[in-house]
Amino acid sequence: MAKETIKLTIDSLDNAGIGLAPYQDKIALVQGAFPGETVIAEVEHIGRTHVFTRLQRVVRNSPQRTTNIVCKVAGDCLGCPLIEMKYGDQLLFKQQRVAEALLQQGLLEEVQVPPVLPSDPNFGYRASAKLVFSRNREKVLIGLYKRGSHDVIDCSECPVHHPLINKIAGVVRDEVQRQRISVYQSRHQSGLLRHLLIRVSPFSGKALVTFVCNFRDLQQLPKLAKALIRKVPEVIGVHQNLNRSSGNVILGEKTLKLQGLPDLIERVGDIRLRISPEAFFQINTVQAARIYALVRKWANLSKQDRVIDLYCGIGGIALNLAKDAGEVDGIESVAGAVRNATENSRLNDLHNCRFFAGDAAEELQKHGGKTPSLVTINPPRKGCSAELLQTLYQLEPRQIIYVSCDPDSLASDLKVLTSNGYRIKQLQPVDMFPQTAHIETVVQLERIRR
Repeated sequence: MAKETIKLTIDSLDNAGIGLAPYQDKIALVQGAFPGETVIAEVEHIGRTHVFTRLQRVVRNSPQRTTNIVCKVAGDCLGCPLIEMKYGDQLLFKQQRVAEALLQQGLLEEVQVPPVLPSDPNFGYRASAKLVFSRNREKVLIGLYKRGSHDVIDCSECPVHHPLINKIAGVVRDEVQRQRISVYQSRHQSGLLRHLLIRVSPFSGKALVTFVCNFRDLQQLPKLAKALIRKVPEVIGVHQNLNRSSGNVILGEKTLKLQGLPDLIERVGDIRLRISPEAFFQINTVQAARIYALVRKWANLSKQDRVIDLYCGIGGIALNLAKDAGEVDGIESVAGAVRNATENSRLNDLHNCRFFAGDAAEELQKHGGKTPSLVTINPPRKGCSAELLQTLYQLEPRQIIYVSCDPDSLASDLKVLTSNGYRIKQLQPVDMFPQTAHIETVVQLERIRR
């Protein structure tokens, strides 16, 4: 039975970059459609307040739409909702996104939102990828889940991935097919290969590969690893991660080295970072370096200053600040990242850093001690807990620098801080994720003298 098609006029984009159009008494969502466009869309699901559709064709184009089509599967993958929007218009949309979040919290009088710092390049910028294995009949697929489904879209030619990621994914797919290695089936919880993790160093042109597996295998995977390194000599290490869970968590707790080196060394700005297979690190290293440099410039530290870096990860911000500060304490909940951060301080010959594993609010209370000159925060998308914010403003550091990946949680947290003794000094959005609706924002706050 054919699905219903409807004609819509797009009037705005939501926070995820998806086109919105009024339809009867509901709102229709059309990914890949832009404000001012008239489109034909196929109805996929009708909810209580929204109609979920799939774009069929554009009847009237927006001037924001680019004629340079770079992705063959954009309509199926749905991972990059702005990929057919001109890059300048993407930046304007993201600037407005930050401004609207601040406006909702009554903060636009505090600060103006400057133009977004663009990413160069804005394609091929992703230095890491988490891809899923699947089979379509006898054909092996390596790609991403189509949004809202468990269908895998093969994307071994993804235009936002670093070219080396695409090269590795293509070779792995062909080798898995040739060697007839089993692929995980969630329905039966059987098969070996679940996910393919690839991490590339744009600086060195080297890569680290991890196969996430349903069970431990020391027969087929070593052969696959050898074939991969032979065909792609840029791969310097291959690992096996064991994940027997039936949930959606990608990585299991145990990782084994199959071939080559245990870690990847990356250079971001003038800092070298040792990155293990499980460690989280920013996927756009060029923009990460710009953020680190911006934080360091705004901080304007001296050897008399003490810094606490919350959610420090593997130490990117902390190590940059340690070049100027007298003492830097980094706090991170993931123990493996703390180990990486400690190793990275030695790698860069920075001995005024200490790193601690634990909850941000609890560790801040423990290590607050003498009031720090600066606290930096780089929290997950949900932002900071009420407990952490209270501990932070009661500690009264001279300044706070907040690096955010979500404008709404950022604005909410800024409202709390500006209501408790701080004012926004400056703010800068940075485009870390071109072709998507995500936007990173760096904010400097200073304590109001009483």
